[in-house]
Amino acid sequence: MDSAEVLVTQFLEQLHWVHPWAFVLLPLPLLMRLMPAYRERRDAVRVPFFTRLLEATESRPQRGAMLLMRRRGQKVLITLMWLSLILAAAKPQWLGEPIEQQKAGRDLMIAVDLSGSMETEDFSQADGNPADRLTAVKAVLQQLANERAGDRLIVFGSNAYLQSPFTEDHRTWLMLLNETRIRMAGPSTALGDAVGLAIKLFKAAETENRVLLLLTDGNDTGSLVPPVDAARVAAAEDIRIYPIAVGDPTAIGEEAIDLDTLTRMAEVTGGQAFEALSSEDLVAVFKLLGTLEPNVFDSVKFRPRTDIHWLPLAAVLLLYVLLRCLARLWPLPKPEISQ
Repeated sequence: MDSAEVLVTQFLEQLHWVHPWAFVLLPLPLLMRLMPAYRERRDAVRVPFFTRLLEATESRPQRGAMLLMRRRGQKVLITLMWLSLILAAAKPQWLGEPIEQQKAGRDLMIAVDLSGSMETEDFSQADGNPADRLTAVKAVLQQLANERAGDRLIVFGSNAYLQSPFTEDHRTWLMLLNETRIRMAGPSTALGDAVGLAIKLFKAAETENRVLLLLTDGNDTGSLVPPVDAARVAAAEDIRIYPIAVGDPTAIGEEAIDLDTLTRMAEVTGGQAFEALSSEDLVAVFKLLGTLEPNVFDSVKFRPRTDIHWLPLAAVLLLYVLLRCLARLWPLPKPEISQ
């Protein structure tokens, strides 16, 4: 195969037609030529004294009927215009070089508790000073944001909301995380409703590997659906739940941590429950989760497409202008006066 054939082959491989059925219209002008010409009968009177009749009626002679015959050049231009219109109707696209991208094959969602119990200052920070539970959680999530790009963020209190959709923009994700405040979603803990919202969002996702990371004290005080029942529904949707109990497990009252409920939720869905009393514990849990649920990537290959149907349309316009110019430069011969 010589170089010319290689170039032609590459050109045809990079050319894609969105509407190839448009080429069926190519022989339409030929079919029109096979149809009989339009004819019309009219009454007429033939007189042998045409010139004297004009003088008597003081009329001026008019050009007789004629059949316009196109020149060969005009036929070629009209044929090219029709071909260009068909090419534009087929909507050609130019295919670029193949691009391969790595797409995350795991959909991980983080649910953060914003109820009133999250303001309890029983969390030990790296510097040894105590902090409330939400502040410690936000600090660790900020550290790990670059490693877990694209995670969706749910916040819940008396109600559950989607705080951040799927995005790989770290700055936007961190900004939305920093905007969270205790009691922003209500003072109660609707743990089961948060799981229900996660199930709804997971249904719209195309990935099969679904993981819900639940950062809470686990003390459900306002769910319409009990947390364990919600976990059973999540298990039916192939969603694994990893609850992380944040805070002191010895706390009592509204600040108490319900480890039993979190453990049952994890067991029902095939996940695992964890406890975190400090920032170091929370970081260790995240690293362990990275081992239990390694990020999976799917290779996606595609070729960018550029519409080039404007090229044959531009050719139609240029051919039309050329056709009009030829008609001006080389007009058809004038017909003789009919007598």
